[in-house]
Amino acid sequence: MVRVEEFYEAAARTGLLVDAEIDGNTIAVDFRSPDEAVLDGLVLSSDYTIRFPASALPSLAAGDAVSIGGNNYRVRDIRSIGDGSERRADLSRI
Repeated sequence: MVRVEEFYEAAARTGLLVDAEIDGNTIAVDFRSPDEAVLDGLVLSSDYTIRFPASALPSLAAGDAVSIGGNNYRVRDIRSIGDGSERRADLSRI
């Protein structure tokens, strides 16, 4: 069985992940910023999220700052995924 850390390392080597700077550390994360139409198509909403191995950022919490591609975000919510070895953080652009 492949550990989630090995999966993320392989994805980073192939360019599928982006670097995020958090508390002076740089880690490779799966970054999403999909545009979704809301209010009957009148407005586009962007829900920014990152996914990463829980062991890479064990102390990440709501309110923490994240920098990705020169843009700054604040963690709104963080949740464990599956068996808890992976986490997803919802972000707000600041």
